[in-house]
Amino acid sequence: MTEPSAAFLAGLLAGYGVAIPVGAIAILIMGLAARTSFRVGAAAALGVATADGLYAVLAVAGGAALAGVVEPAAGPLRRIAAVVLLGLAVWTVVGAWRRHRDPATPARSAAGLDRPGRAFAGLTALTLLNPMTIVYFAALVIGRQSAGRPGPAGAALFAAGAFLASASWQLLIAGGGRLVGRLLAGPRGRLGTALASSALIAVLAVHLLLG
Repeated sequence: MTEPSAAFLAGLLAGYGVAIPVGAIAILIMGLAARTSFRVGAAAALGVATADGLYAVLAVAGGAALAGVVEPAAGPLRRIAAVVLLGLAVWTVVGAWRRHRDPATPARSAAGLDRPGRAFAGLTALTLLNPMTIVYFAALVIGRQSAGRPGPAGAALFAAGAFLASASWQLLIAGGGRLVGRLLAGPRGRLGTALASSALIAVLAVHLLLG
């Protein structure tokens, strides 16, 4: 296998490794898609993938030095992310309950993330609050450097592979959320979806605070 192919494959594996574990971000994407549209869910998914791709680029560029700078900030940023997630969970519950009580109330998703542009920007920012992602990518890059430091092409392909892997997985989650939304299209179904996703997000946020 050529070096570019190996770098791209390594990026794919790294991207799936960081994306597949289901956490608060995945639940948020699924809930957005279920309550709004696939376009909104897909925009949120691409926002997450963009953040993962950016962290992959930074990891390739900075390696151990950048990871060492970022890691001390992991705790405060994790707490900020947890507070934001708790706020999103509360907002979703309040909005869903108002919509359930009064169907004429305009539907509003978590923190105004009901437009593709807002969903993309919001999920990109929220994902960037997880600095451990760059530590994860940096560890993989450092491990691969034992076989020689990758050139510019290899670094770019590693980052591209990480982005594509994350994007494909997050889009799959958005598609699943939209399917759930169609199956639970009634008022009670939408309320149940909102409450369930908010509860999961809140639990995961508390876990971040206690972690």
